[in-house]
Amino acid sequence: MSIFPFLALFILVRRLQQLLKLSPLRAKWLPQFTLVTWVTIGLYVLAVIFLNGGLQQILGGALLLGVIMFAEKEPDFQPFLTIINAHYPLAGASIVTGLLHFVAPKFFIKYDNYFGIIVVGAFVWVLARWATTKKQREEYNFVAQQNKVLDKLVAERTAELTQQKDELQHTLELLQTTQQQLIQSEKLASLGELTAGIAHEIQNPLNFVNNFSEVSMELVDEMEAELAKGDTEEANAIAADIKQNLGKIIHHGKRADAIVKGMLQHSRASSSTKEPADINKLADEYLRLAYHGLRAKDKTFNAELITHYAENLPQTTVVPQDIGRVFLNLFNNAFYAVQKKQAIAGEGYKPTVELSTAVKNGSIVITVKDNGTGIPDEVKDKIMQPFFTTKPTGEGTGLGLSLSYDIVVKAHAGSIDIKSTEGEGSEFIVILPII
Repeated sequence: MSIFPFLALFILVRRLQQLLKLSPLRAKWLPQFTLVTWVTIGLYVLAVIFLNGGLQQILGGALLLGVIMFAEKEPDFQPFLTIINAHYPLAGASIVTGLLHFVAPKFFIKYDNYFGIIVVGAFVWVLARWATTKKQREEYNFVAQQNKVLDKLVAERTAELTQQKDELQHTLELLQTTQQQLIQSEKLASLGELTAGIAHEIQNPLNFVNNFSEVSMELVDEMEAELAKGDTEEANAIAADIKQNLGKIIHHGKRADAIVKGMLQHSRASSSTKEPADINKLADEYLRLAYHGLRAKDKTFNAELITHYAENLPQTTVVPQDIGRVFLNLFNNAFYAVQKKQAIAGEGYKPTVELSTAVKNGSIVITVKDNGTGIPDEVKDKIMQPFFTTKPTGEGTGLGLSLSYDIVVKAHAGSIDIKSTEGEGSEFIVILPII
């Protein structure tokens, strides 16, 4: 009977090892399983050689009980508690049988067969529990195998998602770079149009300066001739004309200086610093610059400019360069629309661009109206979207109105409204709060 607890312990260790065959825990417990197996075999051999039956029973039962109690406390063996706990009766029966062999030998000898039946019954109970839990072991093995497959699938999917994330991140960076390049191109195009208008504007005062300088040179020659004749009265009259011409030269020189300063101010990168600005003056300046910029490219183009500026319009705090870019985009679009309509309309068509300012409900309202081609209803809601344009390929980036919207709405807490009838014209209404 002393072999049963040793045999049960040997089988328990081997079965636990099999149950963990597909689990990553097997590598963790394999050294301990091997150690317990050889210790069990070694102790049984020594017990048979050196110990009598009672001590063999006590040693086998105690060893089995110790392994059961250890396994019961380990979280890794919690799924197998039903099988492990089934060994308690055998461990208890072996220890009690061994103790009775020494404590009450007569009683033990009298009922030795019954104690033998109890130990064998406890061993059979262990085997029965192993049989009834076979399905549980199969299910556990199946779950362990499925977990292994799932872990592999999760690892593959994670690697795939990581690769997709990296590709999307790279694509996003490319899109952001392209967007910045397009925005810079739009700004450069805006600056180019502005520069063309400035060049046309500055030509007028320079022509006046040159003309009055030439006339003054001729008058100086005439004055010298009159002084040589002794006609001081005529010389004084000529001197008065020269003085008047010099005044006009100074006036137009200052005008040219103001235009150059405006060009330099616009060419600088915007610092996003808001400052009080005269909207009437700012809008009027960019209207003329946009008009003359288009005329510099198409000398046959002419349009009627109608302005209605509100008197005593209060200043508002804005970023002048940015608002100027908004005006330039709106005026360029208006002139583009009337120019396109002029190419297809009859002789009776007169291109007209109208600019007006007003104060309403604590805000400044700037209206830019044209009698050009108008905007189709199906694209009116998309007109402010980035990269959307109604112009042919190569004539627009689709960023002008998008940038204008961001400047007015996001940077200045204003709004831009559109009223348009296809074939009749468009009206853009910019509202800036008075700050």
